[in-house]
Amino acid sequence: MKGKTKRMPEKRRRASALKFKKAPENPIIYPKGDCAWKNRQTFNPGVILLDGKIHVLYRAMGEDWLSRLGYAVSADTVNFDESHSRPAYEHKISRPQSDFYSFASGGSFGGAEDPRLVRVGREKTLYMTYTACDGGLGVAITSIKLSDFLRRKWNWKSPKIISPPGEVHKNWVIFPEKINGKYAILHSLRPRVLVDYRKNLEFKEGERVRSRYGECRRKNYWDSWIRGPGAPPIRTRLGWLLFYQAMDEKDPGRYKVGAMILDANNPEKILYRAREPILEPDEIYENSGFKAGVVYVTGAAVKDGEILLYYGASDSYIGVARADLESFLKALTKEAKPKLKVKKRAKTGKTPKMKKKIKC
Repeated sequence: MKGKTKRMPEKRRRASALKFKKAPENPIIYPKGDCAWKNRQTFNPGVILLDGKIHVLYRAMGEDWLSRLGYAVSADTVNFDESHSRPAYEHKISRPQSDFYSFASGGSFGGAEDPRLVRVGREKTLYMTYTACDGGLGVAITSIKLSDFLRRKWNWKSPKIISPPGEVHKNWVIFPEKINGKYAILHSLRPRVLVDYRKNLEFKEGERVRSRYGECRRKNYWDSWIRGPGAPPIRTRLGWLLFYQAMDEKDPGRYKVGAMILDANNPEKILYRAREPILEPDEIYENSGFKAGVVYVTGAAVKDGEILLYYGASDSYIGVARADLESFLKALTKEAKPKLKVKKRAKTGKTPKMKKKIKC
């Protein structure tokens, strides 16, 4: 008699489907000693799938500790041609400066950090949001013609800072489709999903997106401290698939990645959320760079039925992880929502004073 094959319990199968598998080739991009502007750190890549190839703009730092964006392209998702000797993008700053925010944001003295690339619909323009480290940390937006990008002619439009002055903002992403006829910018997950809807992405001088400024913690969850969205959302049959960065107060200093599904027509509404991180820093290259214990997703694409997550590892390298899209979506829909226990208030005959409080 042939022995029966034991089936993995459903809970374990679901957990397995929600975990991304890291490529054995990782790190796929790393600092190059023969190039002065990227010989210290290469990380946090923005990606876009065009003509069957993965195009990457990645954050790089070299001998002068300024953040610039390098370019690389791959036909097979893991082997990249990054032979370009000059940066693809630079954010011009008045003078290099080191302050708490710039050092904490990867160790730079200024420049362009953490790009997110997106094409809205079938437009002939690519948009990029990034963190501008220039006398503080704010979000900038620029764009380039698709034809110029594909020919490596870096004719970027003059950038505009779109976050409020005097506040620290990072990790804003543009949806790859218009929603209800408007462009949409997801600019906060703390504590709620906040989206700004616009007729166009042409910002006038001094025009800013008003965003939530401050911290709010989700107590008793692995993502008790949500840092912000990761890659631009991906349209799926369930809605918008969004990956985000978060930390656990019980596991401080370690950046992990979560996943949620947002409503297709009202992305401020969360439909599903993974109860555990889908990507964690557990490899040597994720714990041996400039900032140990960091996986930071800034790029994602769907190719041949697979989700590809491109991420910064320990603020020094770039890795990729993959999962089957349909299996991932099925597992995500089966994630149970935690039950909330409501404490009953003792009857005293007095009406309690209500304080304004933002729920996380």
